[in-house]
Amino acid sequence: MTEPIIDCTRDGDQLRALAARLPKVPRADLYAFLDTAKQHSVELPQHLGATLDAFNADGNNDGYLLLRGLPVDQGDALPATPTSTPAPVDRGLLSMEAMLALVGRRLGLHTGYQELRSGTVYHDVYPSPGAHHLSSETSETLLEFHTEMAYHILQPNYVMLACSRADHERKAKTLVGSVRKALPLLSDEVRTRLFDRKMPCMVDVAFRGGVEDPGAIAEVKPLYGDEKDPLLGYDRELLAPEDPADKEAVAALSAALDDVTEEVSLVPGDVLIIDNFRTTHARTPFSPRWDGKDRWLHRVYIRTDRNGQLSGGERAGDVISFSPRR
Repeated sequence: MTEPIIDCTRDGDQLRALAARLPKVPRADLYAFLDTAKQHSVELPQHLGATLDAFNADGNNDGYLLLRGLPVDQGDALPATPTSTPAPVDRGLLSMEAMLALVGRRLGLHTGYQELRSGTVYHDVYPSPGAHHLSSETSETLLEFHTEMAYHILQPNYVMLACSRADHERKAKTLVGSVRKALPLLSDEVRTRLFDRKMPCMVDVAFRGGVEDPGAIAEVKPLYGDEKDPLLGYDRELLAPEDPADKEAVAALSAALDDVTEEVSLVPGDVLIIDNFRTTHARTPFSPRWDGKDRWLHRVYIRTDRNGQLSGGERAGDVISFSPRR
């Protein structure tokens, strides 16, 4: 299977040339921007394109790809880290946003979620004082392990994170736990208990419809799909099994995922592609300085034609509404 870390340093000139062909103000017409990115995604360096295609087809044991050494804005070319969302419609294209467009369109369709980040497709991820503990805008507390939107019937296939600016002390780490590595650590009894079994699951604040605590309005299967190579539905904060045997099985799964967790330290020029059907991910704490130079990531969600994500006629740039898994 595909190795997780891909060095793209040698491809800088070619990638910059592809980025230069994209519209300069992506949010002015995001559909056109992403359509153009699709056209040029076939021109990605051969080794990079082949790696993305292989990962898209079969995944890998690690559950992620890390592309290193991509073109990134530096010095005055990179604005101050944002302090509000969404980004201005007239903000010019950043290098890392261009990489998310070209690489993401090789994989599938960029998708926004109506209730999340004002229904935008491109998300700036930055520390925010007083952020909810379930939010990606937290900084000084652990953002706990979760499969992104495991409770959403149209959860994304991939979470893509691009780094324009690292945290000052380089303390922040993205943690990834792969079900393919965790599965051998589970007993047959636990696997059987978790497989294809619906369990109550709460949802993130953005999807609660303004209700402070609507309870477990979704149902998630911790393991499902191919029994020998299952997919993962997991959220350490939101999955809420009620049966004692279910709680015990989920605890065993949690321990196994902890045992196989890998740390990824994102630095400028990195793009992390997380297989959201086979992993759970988290982020360790870091200390912002609120000086305009704090950690700044860019996030997009990618849907593909597997696991019921698409029904036909969808476009990259679509924004979809919430339907809980039941």
